[in-house]
Amino acid sequence: MSASPQERALRRDAFRKMNFREKLDYIFTYYKLPILLGVIALAVIGSAVHRQLTKKEAVLYAAFINVSVGESLEDTLTTQFVAQSGKIARKSEVYLYRDLYLSDDASFVNHEYAYASRLKLLGAINAKKLDLVLMNREGYDILSQNGYLMDLHELTAGNEALRQRLASYLTANTVILEDNAIEYNLNEAASYEAVTEDVVNALEVSDLLIFRSAGFPDAVYLGVIANSARTEWVLRYLDYLLDPL
Repeated sequence: MSASPQERALRRDAFRKMNFREKLDYIFTYYKLPILLGVIALAVIGSAVHRQLTKKEAVLYAAFINVSVGESLEDTLTTQFVAQSGKIARKSEVYLYRDLYLSDDASFVNHEYAYASRLKLLGAINAKKLDLVLMNREGYDILSQNGYLMDLHELTAGNEALRQRLASYLTANTVILEDNAIEYNLNEAASYEAVTEDVVNALEVSDLLIFRSAGFPDAVYLGVIANSARTEWVLRYLDYLLDPL
């Protein structure tokens, strides 16, 4: 039941006569729930505004698979590319999936980590939030065999100048078109059989200036995901890798 005008007037008069500490105690006792809800609401709104103001547009999505990249090289592959493309670094980015590991070795000590990496990779591909992969040979073989990499001849069709510049780095790998892996694993087939083809679907980038001094122990490859939704930016990125400065 609401208070009468006289009661409200008496309360206001009593509140005015309180000292500062008594006023704080009164407010906390009778209004702590509305105050708490107000603080929570302000925090939620502030967080949303901050995320919106600091949110970056991903011009490309890239993954490092079975390779470790130092800070200097990572900066060259991301921030410097964004700056050279004319984008503002604080508003745009090359989004990275770091430290992914793929392996078909069932005895691999970090089998669960490899499985989690595969799930994360497939999720990014299905969501069309992966364009480029930097990987070692094992990672390259796995992605190629499963048909996840784009034919680079098709990608560069219509850009003969770029294709010629990339020619010495292009490499082919096996793509499995169909096989009886399920039947073979279930012991329903006596031998494994597959229909395959070789496709030019990666660049061996170890000798590119950007990667030459990175200290990779083995060859590294750059592939383009087959369902990339940002092929125009991918082409600009490949051009950048050839001449980053």
